Amino acid sequence: MPHETTSPGKASLFYDPKIRGYAYQIAMIAIVGFLVWSAASNAIENLRAQKIASGFGFWHNAAGFDVNQKLIPFSASGGSTYGDAFLVGLLNTLLVSALGIVFATILGFLVGVARLSNNWVIAKLAMIYVEGIRNIPLLLQLFIWYNAVLKPLPNPRESIALPAGALLNNRGLYLPDPQLGPGGGLILWAFLIGLAATFVFRAWARRQQEATGRQYPVGLVAFCLIAALPALVYVATGRPVSFVYPELAGFNLRGGIQIFPEFVALLIGLSTYTAAFIAEVVRAGILAVSKGQSEAAHALGLRNGPTLKLVVIPQAMRVIIPPLTSNYLNLTKNSSLAVVIGYPDLVQVFTGTVLNQTGQAVEVVAITMAVYLTISLVTSLIMNIYNKRMALVER
Repeated sequence: MPHETTSPGKASLFYDPKIRGYAYQIAMIAIVGFLVWSAASNAIENLRAQKIASGFGFWHNAAGFDVNQKLIPFSASGGSTYGDAFLVGLLNTLLVSALGIVFATILGFLVGVARLSNNWVIAKLAMIYVEGIRNIPLLLQLFIWYNAVLKPLPNPRESIALPAGALLNNRGLYLPDPQLGPGGGLILWAFLIGLAATFVFRAWARRQQEATGRQYPVGLVAFCLIAALPALVYVATGRPVSFVYPELAGFNLRGGIQIFPEFVALLIGLSTYTAAFIAEVVRAGILAVSKGQSEAAHALGLRNGPTLKLVVIPQAMRVIIPPLTSNYLNLTKNSSLAVVIGYPDLVQVFTGTVLNQTGQAVEVVAITMAVYLTISLVTSLIMNIYNKRMALVER
């Protein structure tokens, strides 16, 4: 009997890695699509069986609860909706995450440099901080900051008086509330203009230094633009800023700006915990720079401080930035632990209270996941752009 033979065209297509790759990808997409469709169909059937409404119609329904810390107007009696509650939680999450990133970066760089200090005491203290903080769970640290540090503070009647009229007690830190009179807006504009001018001058000074080697007093100019300019506008406009100071009224304080202990505990916990990891990243980045770079800088007459600032750190940043991005993402996601100490972040307000009142579990959880995904992607994009600017350009 004659043997069947496979045509050369079919055999070449079957053994082509590119064609096989496309076939595997199409099969994988089909499998994933089927699994997603099955899960969605199952969820819809279960919701119908339990007579639970689906969709996003709850977004504009009135929210029957209040939130203590809010950056936008929100109240149950004022007709605020669940959509407003989402914005309140989102803004609180972004606030604590942004401040935590700033404080963790500053503290982490200081501790990372301290670990390489020639001073034995400073180096060992930095090592104890890093090893101690990194190996204690963040959840436990939040409990310590909130229950062991902030809750034992005195009650409002026995508040601790701080400079500039601030008061501290177990209900938070109360600061004077600035009130802008006529012309007060010009002070804010002066500050913003000074801040923008500082960035422009700093970029120009850096270009001049790279081209000519001449250094300009960036710090002094920044101080004049950011601090002195608004101060001059403040005096020129007749001092249009007054302050409302917190004062005791019954069993609580009235007036001023209240910074809640839940926010302080979460901010301190996130900052100190993440700073311990950033410190190790900074230490590794500095050690990755060849010692010959420091020796060459010393041979040119640079002291240790300028050598670290102008030679070592700029080169170490190429190693520091990628893992630093990961720590920023972890800090933002770890902010969801705020629910355990009652800070009204996105998870506590939206995934907690709103979900319990509406029963829209699928929609609420999906929105929350999408928000954290978006924040992470935007953070990664910004850090990748910065990393590309700091990358070594090969000739």
